[in-house]
Amino acid sequence: MSTAAAAAAAAAVQPVLPSSSASTGGQQHGVLTADRVAGLLTGCATLRRTGELHAAAVRAGVDGDRAVGFRLQRAYAASGRLDLTVTLLRLTPDPTTVFYTSAIHAHSSRGLHLAALALLSEMLVTAMLTCYAKMGALDDARELFDGMPSKDFICWNAMIDGYTQHGRPNEALRLFRWMLRSGVDPDEVAIILALSAVAQLGTAESGRWLHSYVKNSRRVQLNARVGTALIDMYCKCGSLEDAVSVFNSIGDKDIVVWNAMINGYAMHGDSRKALEMFSQLRSQGLWPTDITFIGLLNACSHSGLVDEGRQFFQSMEEEYAIVPKIEHSGCMVDLLGRAGLIEEAFHLVQSMTIAPDTVMWVSLLAACRLHKNMALGQQIADYLVAGGLANSGMYILLSNIYAAVGNWEEVARVRSMMKASGIQKEPGCSAIEVGRKVYEFVAGDMSHPRTDEIYAMLEKMNGIVKEQGHVPQTELVLHDLDEVTKEKALAVHSEKLAVAFGLISTAPGETIKIVKNLRACADCHAVLKLISKITGRKIVFRDRNRFHHFVDGSCTCGDYW
Repeated sequence: MSTAAAAAAAAAVQPVLPSSSASTGGQQHGVLTADRVAGLLTGCATLRRTGELHAAAVRAGVDGDRAVGFRLQRAYAASGRLDLTVTLLRLTPDPTTVFYTSAIHAHSSRGLHLAALALLSEMLVTAMLTCYAKMGALDDARELFDGMPSKDFICWNAMIDGYTQHGRPNEALRLFRWMLRSGVDPDEVAIILALSAVAQLGTAESGRWLHSYVKNSRRVQLNARVGTALIDMYCKCGSLEDAVSVFNSIGDKDIVVWNAMINGYAMHGDSRKALEMFSQLRSQGLWPTDITFIGLLNACSHSGLVDEGRQFFQSMEEEYAIVPKIEHSGCMVDLLGRAGLIEEAFHLVQSMTIAPDTVMWVSLLAACRLHKNMALGQQIADYLVAGGLANSGMYILLSNIYAAVGNWEEVARVRSMMKASGIQKEPGCSAIEVGRKVYEFVAGDMSHPRTDEIYAMLEKMNGIVKEQGHVPQTELVLHDLDEVTKEKALAVHSEKLAVAFGLISTAPGETIKIVKNLRACADCHAVLKLISKITGRKIVFRDRNRFHHFVDGSCTCGDYW
């Protein structure tokens, strides 16, 4: 806990740091460890002695240790200060059942049964809130949360975590800001959860605000855990340079920090840098984990480094005794499929000892579409449909395969199968942050107050890119329509609307950052390259798979995605 918190808890005894070593058991306060303080507190029953040790723990910076906090709670109870016991309980981040049980016992043993029952009730209601939030029953959890007269860290964090884990990051951040307005000083867990919500949204400015909060916080330190969350957030918000800066600022880097940076480079298509970092961490004596290899294999997949990917996959067991998980096999299937080695990828799936997951099948179907392998695509689709394994993503990919060759009868058949199975296509949505506010667009969106200006800019850009030689890829439209109608459908994709809004809403030369929930289509990818050249703007675009950095008519993916 912070110095201010400790002072509040021990205000009644006004503890002062002992001037002699005798007061702290013969050890100067500057070198007191958490274990030493916890040991000195064991069996301590006098108020003055507890207060002195509390102050010494604060000065030594070990008051936040859970063992120290628990011993302080019990020592204050033994000295008769139950109010300070409860204060410490309130100030403990995520107090466990043991902390509550200690406070309940302290009150009941002194005949304060109503107070003990109130603490028991509070403990159970916290438990219910956590259960609701983890299950995804967020409305029930929020009703319980709002009805609490007092909220401790475990309540705030459980609610924020529930929103973050179940795809409601905007609400997670709103609750975090309410936490601040309520005068609650967030702990490390709350900061990490808020950073995770920002990472989902891809809103860099919100992330920078949280980073600034950490820098100025007395409670939260930029350690490996917080640093990893910051690296992940900046990478997913398209600010790779900021992620690298955070990585370099962390003194004691563990393998988790390195993994976050490797995955960041892979996500942004800087595969060679990701592989270089692997060599660096090994040279420093760090041992890779299974997460390390997921990052490396993703890096190879995003750049077509087939030989390197095979070597990493093989070395997992042979050199590092790490048994590949389904995620690693999925990365290899994706790597081989993207490189056109579809038969090898299919053989890998068939030879697996564990059942392939949805990600693998989607990767195979995507490879079949990309390389126009209709026969294998049909074979895979028939297998999935017969086994009841198909989902919306698989059906859409199969539709794409048929539409690309003009087989509209099969497109219609697949759509009928989707309808019969009750499967609906996930609508594409693109988001852009302007002035710390997030604006969302869907295809053909007409809901924005500046719609007329957006479409005027879009029409202008479409005209210029055609002058630059762009030919709309109408074969991507999955409907049997005439060419003019197909062109119009392509022109109003959500990412194009977001770019048009960015062009009219930001200063000339300012980078435009967009996040989309689905994979970018080839036509949008080609158009964004040209817009970056025409306007002189850098466009950072995050789709479901990776980041694309469009600069002066080129993309960092090298058109390999």
